[in-house]
Amino acid sequence: MMTIEELQDIGRLEKEKQEGFRHRIHVCVAAGCLSCQSGLVKDALEKEVSRRGLESWCQVKGVGCLGLCSAGPLVSIEPDGVLYKGVEVSDASDILESLGGSPISRLECSLEQPFFRKREKIVLENCGKIDPESVEDYISENGYEALYTALRLMTPNEVVDQVVRSGLRGRGGAGFPTGLKWTTVAKAGGSIKFVVCNADEGDPGAFMDRSVLESDPHRVLEGMAIAAVAVGASYGFIYLRAEYPLAVKRIRTAIARAERLGVIGHNIFNTTFSFDVKVRLGAGAFVCGEETALLASIEGRRGSPRPRPPYPAEHGLWGYPTLINNVETFANIAPIIRKGGDWFASIGVGKSKGTKVFALAGHVKNTGLIEVPMGTSLREIIYEIGGGIQGDRRFKAVQSGGPSGGCLPERFLDMSMDYESLAQAGSIMGSGGLIIMDESSCMVDVARFFVEFCMTESCGKCAPCRIGTAQIYNTLKKITEGEGKPSDLELLDELCDLVKNTSLCGLGQTAPNPVLSTMKYFLNEYKAHTDDHTCPSCACRMNNHAEEQK
Repeated sequence: MMTIEELQDIGRLEKEKQEGFRHRIHVCVAAGCLSCQSGLVKDALEKEVSRRGLESWCQVKGVGCLGLCSAGPLVSIEPDGVLYKGVEVSDASDILESLGGSPISRLECSLEQPFFRKREKIVLENCGKIDPESVEDYISENGYEALYTALRLMTPNEVVDQVVRSGLRGRGGAGFPTGLKWTTVAKAGGSIKFVVCNADEGDPGAFMDRSVLESDPHRVLEGMAIAAVAVGASYGFIYLRAEYPLAVKRIRTAIARAERLGVIGHNIFNTTFSFDVKVRLGAGAFVCGEETALLASIEGRRGSPRPRPPYPAEHGLWGYPTLINNVETFANIAPIIRKGGDWFASIGVGKSKGTKVFALAGHVKNTGLIEVPMGTSLREIIYEIGGGIQGDRRFKAVQSGGPSGGCLPERFLDMSMDYESLAQAGSIMGSGGLIIMDESSCMVDVARFFVEFCMTESCGKCAPCRIGTAQIYNTLKKITEGEGKPSDLELLDELCDLVKNTSLCGLGQTAPNPVLSTMKYFLNEYKAHTDDHTCPSCACRMNNHAEEQK
C-alpha cells in the first residue's frame, strides 16, 4: 500500500530524472495539435535525437495542451523557455541544431504576448508541463498529496469547509455553490453514495473539459477522490462522450495506473477508505449533460430528464445520494486543499471566485484555451489575450454559454466576466465556450443555428421543448429565407416565453436564450429581414434564396 513517503519519493525521483536532461522538448499531444500532425513531429524529433546520439541529455516528451491552438503544432523547449509554433516534421533537425543557441526566428512564438502573460493557471497549471499518461509525472507536481492531506490529516467536515470557504461554484453552467452541494450529500443518510464527474461536454465551440482530461487526467481523479472522502462515497463514475476517444483513452490509462500505485481503489494510503472509479461512455446526446438524464444513462436507461425534486444529492444513482460536478470543478479541488479555501476565494470578484477556463473560438486571431481570474473583461479576453478580430474586422457579438447562452453586442465589451454580470446582460457563463463573431455574422441566422441544435438534441419527453423549439426554428428559417413578416417577431416572443417557462429541464428552459438575446440587442436585423427582406450582413440564406427566385 502507498505511503506518503513512497509517494514523495516517486515525485522526487521523477523530478530528478527530468532535471537530469540538459534540454527537454515538449510536444503538445492534445487533440488540437494532434489534428495538425504533432504526433508525427514528436516521432521525427525522437528519431533525430536518436540519430545524433543525444538520448542522455535531450528528452522528447508529449505533453498536454499548451493553449494557443490556432498556432499548432506547438513545441516548447525547457528549461530554455522557448515556444515554437506551426512546427513541421521537416523542422526536427533545425530544432535539435538550435538547442543551446539562438531560437529559430521563423518558428518562435513569443511567450511575452498577452495570450500567455495574462493567464492565471489553477486548473491548467500542469497542462503543457506533464505527460498526461504518466502518473509519476503528475506526482512530481505534488500530485495526490492533497488526497493524502484530506484523507489522513483532515476530517470530512474540514474538507467540506475548505470547499465552502473557497466560494467555488460549479463550472458546468449553472454556477451552483459547490460547497453547498457537497454539504447536502455529506449530510444525506445511507452507507452507499456516489461521486459522478459530468464530462458530457457538448456545447458548440466548447473544448475545455476535453482538453483537461486529455492533458491532466489525474487532476480530475484526485478531485473526485477528495470529494468521495468529504461526502462518504466509495464509488465514482466519469460520464464521458465517446466522441472524445483521446480523452477516453487517457482517463482509462490514468485510472489503471492510479489503481496500480494504490492512490485510487482499495485501502488508499493504508486506510480503510476505498474509492473505485469507472468510465461510462455517452452516445453524444446533448441532453445527457443534464444531471438527471446523465444518471439515467449511467443506469442503462434512456437519457431523459426527470422532474426535480428529489435532487440527485438526495436521490441519485439507483436511488442513492449522488454528488455530480463537472471536470473543471473537480480540477479545482486539489489546489484548494493544498493552499486553502481562503487562497482560492482571494481570486476573482464578488460571488464569482477563482479562475475560469474559456475556449476561445470563432472570428478571433488567437483561438485556444485560456484561464483567467473571474471578473476579467470581455475586451481584455478578446482584444488582448485573443489578439483581436481576424482580418481586423469589427467585433459584432460574443456567444457565451453555448446553446443555452446569449449573444452580447459591443456595448458589453467592458463587462466583467462573472456569473451575475452575465445573467444581468441576458447570457450565462455556461461551461466556458466563447464564440466571437465579426460584422459578417447575421444574428438572425446565428439564433437559427443554436435553436436548430437544441431542437435536434431535445429528448422529446416534454411537449414545450419538443414542439416549441421546432416552431421557433421553423419561424427563424422562414425569416432567414426571406419569407418572414413583421408578425413573426411577435410569434417568436410568445413561443420563446412558452418554451422557457414550461419546459421540463434546463435544455428546453434555456433554448430560447439565443433568440431572446439577439432580438433584444439586434432587433434592427430582425426587422430588416421581416420588413425589407434583406440581410444587413449578407450572410444568411436569404441571399441565396433571392438569387434562386430571379
